[in-house]
Amino acid sequence: MINKQLCYCCLLLLCALLSCKSEPDEGQPTPEPTEPDTPAVPTAAENRALLDEVQESTFRYFWDFAHPASGMARERSSSGDLVTTGGTGFGVQAILVGVHRGWITREQAVTRLNKLTDFLARADRFHGAWPHWLDGNTGATIPFSPKDNGGDLVETSFLINGLLTARAYFDGGGAEAELRQKITQLWETVEWDWYASRGDGKLYWHWSPNYGWEMNLPIRGWNESLITYVLAAASPTHPISPEVYQNTWVNANFGAAQNYGGYTLKMGPAYGGPLFFAHYSFLSLDPRQLEDNYTNYWQHNLNHTMVNRSYSLSSAPKNYGYTESFWGLTASDDPDGYAAHSPANDNGTVAPTAALGSFPYTPYYSMQVLRNMYNGLRSRMVGQYGLRDAHNKARNWTATDHLAIDQGPIVVMLENYRSGLLWSLFTKLPEVQTGLSKLGFRQPTYETGFPLVTPDIRTNQVDLLRHPDKDNYLMDVATKESGSYTLKLLKEDGTEVKTIWNNESKGPGLEQVALGQELAPGKYKLVLQAGATSWELMLSLH
Repeated sequence: MINKQLCYCCLLLLCALLSCKSEPDEGQPTPEPTEPDTPAVPTAAENRALLDEVQESTFRYFWDFAHPASGMARERSSSGDLVTTGGTGFGVQAILVGVHRGWITREQAVTRLNKLTDFLARADRFHGAWPHWLDGNTGATIPFSPKDNGGDLVETSFLINGLLTARAYFDGGGAEAELRQKITQLWETVEWDWYASRGDGKLYWHWSPNYGWEMNLPIRGWNESLITYVLAAASPTHPISPEVYQNTWVNANFGAAQNYGGYTLKMGPAYGGPLFFAHYSFLSLDPRQLEDNYTNYWQHNLNHTMVNRSYSLSSAPKNYGYTESFWGLTASDDPDGYAAHSPANDNGTVAPTAALGSFPYTPYYSMQVLRNMYNGLRSRMVGQYGLRDAHNKARNWTATDHLAIDQGPIVVMLENYRSGLLWSLFTKLPEVQTGLSKLGFRQPTYETGFPLVTPDIRTNQVDLLRHPDKDNYLMDVATKESGSYTLKLLKEDGTEVKTIWNNESKGPGLEQVALGQELAPGKYKLVLQAGATSWELMLSLH
């Protein structure tokens, strides 16, 4: 999507309708001080209230601000009738969160989604794929760029991903059954195989009735488009072959380990690329359940986030003002327009969606950013529909727009951290499991220990946030082989606090363990023992 982001930057500069609105550099008030990096420890109830506020206000972008005629998500808060295909897919999942959290009723959501699917059925399609942008009134294509006026398979996959997740959620009769039927009809009429019909064995991002394949953009990895291949392989009517996946997506750097400041990535561009790579395909595709011959996808996304944060704290220019509560590089608006920011393309712009979209991977570090945005930077960053798109301290600039593709991951990934809702709905679908199997994915086999966390290289400890809904400290513990295991929590000086498992029989697998509601914040050591072998993890509880 980076190629498209560059096109997007040019369009934003040329098109007044979609111009990147921002507070002017001159005449702005002095930026407010950010929240200290080590504030007083908030309670679980305080964190829960903050997450509720953030999720609901951001959800309202997709509910209150949706296009009135179609129910589609507007591209951004200044785009009028222009609506976005992929952002709508993110918004559909946000609507499910709205029902789950009680902000709207189930009936309201079904009514809205039936209207939305009716619109999609009559909107422009190109061999089943929708364009990137549509007119929210008529369903006519609005070109994304001069030759990008046809089907966009990646944006279509984001949309179908959201719709299939909704189909899994609404399992009742009546209007819910009607909605499921409409979604299935839309899903089964996407001609994924057409976009691999050029004759070279590759899957292409675009096709236009006017320009054919002239956009000439194969969907190559690693980027945000894994979900496109999962759905294309999963299609019951127009599937692609595994060979297309291998010929197009997989490249020579897959499986080739690169070290960035102590964190290993086995695929992707330098430093992992912008953080939306760890979000868009994983809004409802559970990375904890994904492994192949190249990498473990949870560990990849976790390390990608840690690389992004580590660069910001240790290697970025000091005048950018990055701190433990102000980091996160991804595609967003910036003072010069729009860009795909990463450690390899950094101008000091932090987008809240970067850290917040990574909440499942780095809850404590993401919460530090969130609390700063809603406390220290609140007057600058909080708008009608949650957080504004980005902030650049060095240039005293704040975006004023909200963007659908940035708001969606905030709502959805916060929910996956809190309840796993979207992950539990989509990943178990039979079609999805078929697609994953065809492409060589499997359930991970974790080494014994604590594989879903990684220590901060600077401190050699894992910072663990008390879960705001469960009011407890949770840790996933892996046992690769059957046997008897003891799990103990010690103080930093080695004094035993409690025994959690006492020579208990465990089979191979991953188990989430509650360390204890009674624990006070501070430094601890978690020790797992099996016979004469032990695994240790230094913890800082917050």
